[in-house]
Amino acid sequence: MAWIALTLIAFALGVVLQARVGRSPLANPTLIATLLVAGVLLVGGVSHARYLEEVRPLTALLAPAIVALAVPMYRLRALLSRQWRSLVIGGLSGTLVGVGTDVLFSRLLGLSGEAQRSLLTAPATSPVALQLAQFTGAPPALAATLAVLSGLVGALILPGFLTLIGVRHALARGLAIGSVSHGVGTARAREEGELTGAASSIGMGLAALLVTLVVAGVGRG
Repeated sequence: MAWIALTLIAFALGVVLQARVGRSPLANPTLIATLLVAGVLLVGGVSHARYLEEVRPLTALLAPAIVALAVPMYRLRALLSRQWRSLVIGGLSGTLVGVGTDVLFSRLLGLSGEAQRSLLTAPATSPVALQLAQFTGAPPALAATLAVLSGLVGALILPGFLTLIGVRHALARGLAIGSVSHGVGTARAREEGELTGAASSIGMGLAALLVTLVVAGVGRG
């Protein structure tokens, strides 16, 4: 129970800090909670495996939370259905570029086989990455960690970068964020509006689908 309490308190502190400093990219509750909990784990010499075991009741809520992100999609289904071609093409192409970049740079940098296999599923949300780890042969903890890091980095960088290059349409912004930053990015996208959040949910779902198909194709190969 102590680790569950610590995790919830760390996230609550992140929410309070975000409310006080505004919409700074660094004031992300997930990022703040991750840094605080990681610091305690390092200082206390607690293994990641033990921490995961202690907070299993929390991680069990992750999948329902991801499913709940579909609520904005249902509310805006009429609008989204009119744009389905752009959404599908944009979401799949964005995720494909992300997967290709991960594979290319992991090989160029000479990363280990385990790291390469873990990066293959990083564009998908962490529950999907965990499930696919048994097929890719990647360490489940590493696959989930890289997926979370992918979401954090995307949530921190993408909104500002999209603004910098002039991407302001809600559907385009949401789709781009969700395609590579999944759940964490979608939570950030919802701060910009319900339409952006709905588009991000679609991007996240398409990313999970495409990554699963890529893993299936690699497995057959």
